[in-house]
Amino acid sequence: AIIEDVSAVDYCWRIVLGVGAVPGLLALYFRLTIPETPRYTMDVEYDVNKATNDITNYLQTDDSRDENDGPGNHVDVPKASWSDFVSYFGKWKNGKVLLGTSMSWFALDIAFYGIGLNNGIILSAIGYADTHEAEMGLRAYNSLKNMAVGNIIITMLGTVPGYWVTVAFVDSWGRKPIQLMGFGVLTALFIAMGAAFNPLKEHSIPAFIVLFTLLQ
Repeated sequence: AIIEDVSAVDYCWRIVLGVGAVPGLLALYFRLTIPETPRYTMDVEYDVNKATNDITNYLQTDDSRDENDGPGNHVDVPKASWSDFVSYFGKWKNGKVLLGTSMSWFALDIAFYGIGLNNGIILSAIGYADTHEAEMGLRAYNSLKNMAVGNIIITMLGTVPGYWVTVAFVDSWGRKPIQLMGFGVLTALFIAMGAAFNPLKEHSIPAFIVLFTLLQ
C-alpha cells in the first residue's frame, strides 16, 4: 500500500506537468495561424504592398486584397549584418544600453528562478512542508500537499499583487522608475535574506515569510 501511494503521487505530478503543456500548444497554434505583422513583412519579406494590404485588412476587417499584391512587389531593403551590429553597438553610448539591459535581466533571472526553484526548501525551512506521519506514502502525500498550498499562498501574497500593482501604476509612475525601484528593493531584500537567513529562520518565522514573499 505504501509503494502504491508513492507511485500515485508520481503519476500525479506527471499528469500535472503534461496538462501544463496544453496552454503552450494552444498558444503555438494561434501563433502559427495569425498573419505576420506589417513590420515583419516589410523588414524580413521585403514586401511593402503585402504589408500595406495586411494592415488595411486588419483595420477594415474585410478580405479585400490589393490587385498588385504578388511576389514581384518586393523592395530592395538591405539586410542586417554582423558588421552593422558591431558598428552600432561598438559605440559606447549604444553598447552600454544593451550591456546594462541584458546583464540586469540576466542577474534578475538567476535570482527569480533561483528562489522559485527553492520554494520547497524555503517551505521546509519554515516548517510548512514538514509532516510526521509514520507511513511513507501518507508522509509523501501530505508533504507535497503542504508545499503546493504554501506555494499558492506565496504567489497570492507576493507575485499576483506585485504584478497588478505594476499594471495599475505603470503609466503614471513610468516604466523606468518601476524598474529601478524593483531592482533596488530586490537588492536590499536579497542582501537581508542572505545575511540573516539562519537567524530569521530560528527566531522570527513571520519576518522570514514576509521578506521571502516580498521577493516574489
